[in-house]
Amino acid sequence: MLFESIVYGPIHSRRLGVSLGINLMPTDHKLCSFDCVYCEIGWNRPVSHPRLPSREDVRKSLEHTLQGLIQLPDVLTFSGNGEPTMHPDFEGIIEDTCRLRDQYCPQAKVSVLSNSTQVYREDVFRALKRCDNRIMKLDSAIDRTMRLIDRPTNASLTVSTIIERLQHFEGDFTLQTCFVRGVVPDGDGESAIDNTTSEELAAWYKAVDILHPKQIMIYIIDRKTPCETLEKISRDKMESIAAPLRAKGYDVIVSA
Repeated sequence: MLFESIVYGPIHSRRLGVSLGINLMPTDHKLCSFDCVYCEIGWNRPVSHPRLPSREDVRKSLEHTLQGLIQLPDVLTFSGNGEPTMHPDFEGIIEDTCRLRDQYCPQAKVSVLSNSTQVYREDVFRALKRCDNRIMKLDSAIDRTMRLIDRPTNASLTVSTIIERLQHFEGDFTLQTCFVRGVVPDGDGESAIDNTTSEELAAWYKAVDILHPKQIMIYIIDRKTPCETLEKISRDKMESIAAPLRAKGYDVIVSA
């Protein structure tokens, strides 16, 4: 399900409300530093010279859309066909977006759905700090499971690296985790995954306490996935995962 334009929607997001989407990746294929088994966009497609929209193209497209909207959005959401923070002009685009938001829909929040892989870049970190909602992914706190679920293009990426990067936000972000089980491809054929086991949850709860995010979003697969052997986690199971965190005072949103 590719997004075929720079700006799309508004759509109703089960987590964010009425959302106007902004896609900084190519409009004809997915480009991401992860290749998640549950991604509704599908698998990455290697392209020698991917064409990204320019900063000016994004600004013009967003302003044109905002000028024509009847219903103003609750949120301007950077998502789309891959990891938005990979765009080389991400910081400038965020600057433009905040300015346009203030002009046309000052009540709207600027949000970024990110897989957390680019936070090491100072420009990306500064840009994310300007946003109202930094929604950062951590699907597992165990390296092998993270690599099986998220399939990072950087084979040396570790959970400890992601956690270290996210700590720089000092808790001022939303942690997002997709819970899933099934059989997925790996280098040797196939492997079973389940990030709801007691071992997985113990490691994930520990990571949550280290990061102490202001909000936690946990969710399940909701649409067709490129890996067709995945299973949905039940609502009851998701609520049981959230319960210990809520008992500690965390703000946990369950989408199931």
